[in-house]
Amino acid sequence: MAGTNTITYDEVGVIKKAIMTWVSDASGDVDSTLTKKLNGQILRAVHVPDSGGTQPTNAYDVTIEDTDELDILDGTGANISNSAASQFCPSVTDGSAGNQAPCVVCSTLELKVANAGNAKGGKVILYMR
Repeated sequence: MAGTNTITYDEVGVIKKAIMTWVSDASGDVDSTLTKKLNGQILRAVHVPDSGGTQPTNAYDVTIEDTDELDILDGTGANISNSAASQFCPSVTDGSAGNQAPCVVCSTLELKVANAGNAKGGKVILYMR
């Protein structure tokens, strides 16, 4: 595993959150498997970069893979800003206009961060129902 990732979970009513606080290794990467199997629709993915000395390199990349090795963010974690929080509503599509649906997961997930710089950090927060 590359880098470190501290994971916390929060459930309020029907909404669940997985909060991943990551720090990259010398190569600028993180590769970490979540400690709990997640089940539900991904409603929103939030990216919060650190600031100051641990601010990641601009345009760093985040993927979250399921056990089928597919990115549940569907590419929305590419080229993340290092200066402001950002959010996306990941979905899956069959390539046809209008045929998008929320991504559904029922697996252990693996967080991967690339190109963040040495010992840089941030958070990824998944909201699901």
